[in-house]
Amino acid sequence: MPTYEYVCENCGHEFEQFQSITAKPLRKCPACSKNKLKRLIGAGAGVIFKGSGFYETDYRSEGYKKAKESEKKTTTKDTTKKEPDTKAKDSKPVKKDKSNLTEKK
Repeated sequence: MPTYEYVCENCGHEFEQFQSITAKPLRKCPACSKNKLKRLIGAGAGVIFKGSGFYETDYRSEGYKKAKESEKKTTTKDTTKKEPDTKAKDSKPVKKDKSNLTEKK
């Protein structure tokens, strides 16, 4: 539930009140009992993360965690395999014979 700030236009009393978004604004001042309360527009509170930290995997399903774990296992196996070298060690670049080329006039 959001916290709303109120100020009384009669006595100047300021306070905060937890209310539902759908609740109507308060009208009666708790200090002077006059119907002169005004709800203030505030900047609102930001999200505060307390504790050791928030991680993207904190709320993942068990199925996701298992799939991620099996993916890690397959990628580590793939990186340990060495692919065969397709080039022969003795191969040399092929030179083209330019003697057959004739110039036409």
